[in-house]
Amino acid sequence: MEIAVYIRNDAVLEQVRMVLMRAGFKCNHFSSDTALLRGLRRENFDLILVDMPIEPKDDDSIISWLSLRATGNTPVLVTSPVRNAFLTAMVLNSGADDFVHRPFEPIELIARIHALLRRITQRSNRMKIELAGFALDREAVTFNYQGAPIELTPREFSMAWLFFSSPGVYISRQTMSKSIWNADSEIAGRTIEQHVYKLRKKLQLGPERGVILRTAYSQGYRLEVCGQEESLQTSVDEPLPEEN
Repeated sequence: MEIAVYIRNDAVLEQVRMVLMRAGFKCNHFSSDTALLRGLRRENFDLILVDMPIEPKDDDSIISWLSLRATGNTPVLVTSPVRNAFLTAMVLNSGADDFVHRPFEPIELIARIHALLRRITQRSNRMKIELAGFALDREAVTFNYQGAPIELTPREFSMAWLFFSSPGVYISRQTMSKSIWNADSEIAGRTIEQHVYKLRKKLQLGPERGVILRTAYSQGYRLEVCGQEESLQTSVDEPLPEEN
């Protein structure tokens, strides 16, 4: 069985690699989050192991990927030296299947991996979102408002899923680039702005529908449910003209 591993600490990587090899697993290491996301698009793995050496921010690309990912049959195990209940909750609520603090005993890590592999057919991924009259179905790739279907392109749907799965949280352009386009933020920046403009227009987002998509150029984009939004120091909501 093959395991995709994203670990930035060389000493931890070597330890995990040896533990996996002795248990009969093949370890496929990825040196960055971008490399991991690209690898997952090209290959199928039995399990994904991600190490978080520090507490991530809300718009961390891996956290966003966990909420957005389409690899529903592949369990994800996250390890971290950070002993923080908030981090554990964030990781598990975002879509990870298990969380292990390190340092850990090899026997515990392998036992947890085997437990996750046994539960593959039983796992229940978040496949539907309902918010303020909007409904998204990731399995059927459908989007509607109060029962009326709205046609979206695959990337528009992925963008909508990212926003609606994380209301109230700013999603950076870098995170969107890596999660949806698998590109650097400066490469996809203009493309992101155009897609956000078109998504606003198709969904008719605004106070009349109870949902607003904010733009803060220093932070990214944030979906807000009217009446629940927090005050912003700086926000810009002017739409861009569509490209011909």
